[in-house]
Amino acid sequence: MKGHVNVYVWKRIRKAVKDLEMGFAPRKVRQLFFAGIVLCVLCTLFLVCFLSFGILEHPYTHRLAVIVPFRDRFEELIEFVPHIGRFLKAQGVAYRIIVVNQGDTYRFNRGALINIGYHVSKAQCDYLVMHDVDLLPMNSKLSYRYPQQEEVIHHLAAPHLHPKYHYATFVGGILMMRHETFARLDGLSNKYFGWGLEDDEFYVRIKEAEFTLERPAVDIGTGINNTFKHMHDARRRPRDMARLGNQREESRRRDRVTGLHNVVYRLQSHHKMQIDGISADVFNVFLHCDVTRTPWCEKPKTKRAQAG
Repeated sequence: MKGHVNVYVWKRIRKAVKDLEMGFAPRKVRQLFFAGIVLCVLCTLFLVCFLSFGILEHPYTHRLAVIVPFRDRFEELIEFVPHIGRFLKAQGVAYRIIVVNQGDTYRFNRGALINIGYHVSKAQCDYLVMHDVDLLPMNSKLSYRYPQQEEVIHHLAAPHLHPKYHYATFVGGILMMRHETFARLDGLSNKYFGWGLEDDEFYVRIKEAEFTLERPAVDIGTGINNTFKHMHDARRRPRDMARLGNQREESRRRDRVTGLHNVVYRLQSHHKMQIDGISADVFNVFLHCDVTRTPWCEKPKTKRAQAG
């Protein structure tokens, strides 16, 4: 009995389709059929547009982790977050802003903070950009889209575009790659307390791995004066460029001991914040310092403190 019913239903469906093709179906049925087709086309067009402009995100879209090593730069942060958020949305890039704030009393360690940013973002993001908080991209031709090749690293703040640093091996400022690429390089060294040189050591890691370093074209329409907005005020926030003990000699050597695999930290807190409608995650962390290996992690004592 069930088989007869199925055959009967199938015959009626085929007859209805044939009548529709021949124009014999009732007028209202034809109108509903064509209205359905039009509705499907419109929904598809709207979905494509929304995905393209970042209004909606497909569950399989690549997601960029914007990792910002941070300490005491709130004035710059409140300008950076909405600017980079709008910039990435204009490119249709799904993103998450990860601000890694160093809350301990050790000297600033940019490399370790970026390594931590990788760890806290890897579950939700599949590529990352190390991004200085005081450097805002102004040229829309600077692409933050997903790198198509694993062994290619994209240096957006290239020497011919960065407002301050122009030497050939410079890879600081804004550097983008897949998460697996960063992991294969074992991240950055954790021994660079104080300002500078951690990116120079990372350049050596890139070259030893024989990865390709790509930079924007020379003819993107802007140069060192207008590709980026550089917000750092050296008079208000002087760089910690002190070299203590044997730090100068150690900083010039390739670090084969520390990196992504052994960065040690304590997560004090995690906060979600919004600035002008753009969301950011702030991870407040305390670093660990092995004073037998890197005694320069501690800030030099002032004469007043020594006298006390």
